[in-house]
Amino acid sequence: MLNKKISSGIVGAGIAGIATAIRLANRGHQVTVFESNAYPGGKLSEILQDGFRFDAGPSLFTMPVLVEDLFTLCGEDASEHFSYKKLSVNCEYFYEDGTRIHGYADPKAFAEELALKTSVSEHSIIEGLNKSALLYSLLSGLFMEKSLHKATTFFNKDAFRAYRNLHKMGFFSSMHQANTARFKDEKVVQLFNRFATYNGSNPYQAPATLQIIPHLEFNIGAFFPTEGMYSITQSLYELAKRQGVTFHFNSKVDHILIEDELAAGLVIDQKKEYFDHIVSNMDMVNTYKKLLPIKYTPKKLLNQEKSSSALIFYWGIKKEFPELDLHNIFFSKDYKQEFDHMFSKGDIYEDPTVYINITAKEKPSDAPAGCENWFVMINVPNNQGQDWDEFIKQARRNILEKLSRLLQQPIESLIITENILEPRSIEAKTSSALGALYGNSSNNKYAAFLRHANFSSRIKNLYFCGGSVHPGGGIPLSILSAKIVADVMKD
Repeated sequence: MLNKKISSGIVGAGIAGIATAIRLANRGHQVTVFESNAYPGGKLSEILQDGFRFDAGPSLFTMPVLVEDLFTLCGEDASEHFSYKKLSVNCEYFYEDGTRIHGYADPKAFAEELALKTSVSEHSIIEGLNKSALLYSLLSGLFMEKSLHKATTFFNKDAFRAYRNLHKMGFFSSMHQANTARFKDEKVVQLFNRFATYNGSNPYQAPATLQIIPHLEFNIGAFFPTEGMYSITQSLYELAKRQGVTFHFNSKVDHILIEDELAAGLVIDQKKEYFDHIVSNMDMVNTYKKLLPIKYTPKKLLNQEKSSSALIFYWGIKKEFPELDLHNIFFSKDYKQEFDHMFSKGDIYEDPTVYINITAKEKPSDAPAGCENWFVMINVPNNQGQDWDEFIKQARRNILEKLSRLLQQPIESLIITENILEPRSIEAKTSSALGALYGNSSNNKYAAFLRHANFSSRIKNLYFCGGSVHPGGGIPLSILSAKIVADVMKD
């Protein structure tokens, strides 16, 4: 008699769910993924409209090695299925006084540019990036690649090295305080404060530990998948299928089946499907609220402050702007006010920082000839029942006024097609609680320790992956959450 394969059911085909499916299938599990949408990828999806293609969600690609590792794990050459290039300019930064800073990918060139355009020295920039690299070397093995909820994580050489350098990790000052002390130039401080938004946090509250983020972009590098960000989803989805993973789309999970404190299966369309293991790639808060009995609800975790959300306008623009690049930032005049409005007042500051992603700069087929596909995003509060229709109307007006002023060109008349994504639709499409993009915020020094574990301590055989749990949000950390799930799961 043949041995029965271990079966794993996964809720959600976001990038973490797909990565988890690949790892478990490669280990010999029979893996089935249930996705409520008609497509894989979750936030990492795309929009096709009137001849334009837009990457719908994450637009910055760092740590491509994590994608390549999944192909290597399966004995495949990643380059045969997925290609990307390293950027020479990570971002263009625009300020109200007309200053424009080229965010060169090369740290020395970047330091020279900042020294030329601001009052900082090249040395202070290089020193800051070296500090970011040190933080990464101390924390990546401990906080990013292992479960913080297993004792063995805290009793190994990586952990003891981190303990010896605890005073260097920035737990006890805010990101803004650390950046101000180092750079002493408002423009440079604002540029480095921006990295807090990479996980939906407030640089005036989040710990200086988040200074780890610039290392990923400047010391390791920022990249662009040659077929667009959605090709990350597509290539991993195809890899998962080659590993034998079964996907069911338009399949909304009703609830997780619990029997004798054990996750025994899933209920889909009132039909029971039994599995040996259950993995939820659904937002942690909505997993508990919608899929699990109320007696298991971890109230303190669920009630923590959530991250920011986003308001995105996808605009087809009937003109090309040579002064713009793939990634562009138009800074607010008053960054502190912008974050106060977002996190304290729950509304949108009248002068928001505007990010524009234009993939047609690297992939011309994403827009018709002579046109550009603008992904125009501002950070906004998560959904607490605000009047979003009015917010969107006002924000659109303010964004257009700002861009028209700084680019010295009326923008609204150039828009030939438009789509909008905002906190309500983000939650509807991705089950992200309150439309928060990164789960809980990192606005206190204990935030890294307060994210939900990658497994349930109360329900056996139930696991969690994705941006709302450890180690955090964004493509790299979501992929790493899949590795942690596979490492802690017992067959």
